[in-house]
Amino acid sequence: MSSKRDIKPITYLKNKTAELVLAVAETGRPVTITQNGTAKVVVMDVATYDRWRAALAILKLASHAEADVAAGRTVSSDEAFRRAARAVDRVRRNV
Repeated sequence: MSSKRDIKPITYLKNKTAELVLAVAETGRPVTITQNGTAKVVVMDVATYDRWRAALAILKLASHAEADVAAGRTVSSDEAFRRAARAVDRVRRNV
């Protein structure tokens, strides 16, 4: 849960943009921007955003994997390694 210092009104963003960007970049803590008392956007540094996107991608892969298992779209580990080895060989031949 965000602390009160991590929630700022939109007027703060408008009036102190450079200070806000510096603070977010230095601390790595996202700041929620409110408009009329309602949370509207989040300002975060690029490193945090990149980590968030990577985590989301992993969760998406896990979700797809669970769906594949539920639908019976699986192969043995031996077959998976055989397929991977063939794919690596194809790439090596095309390089």
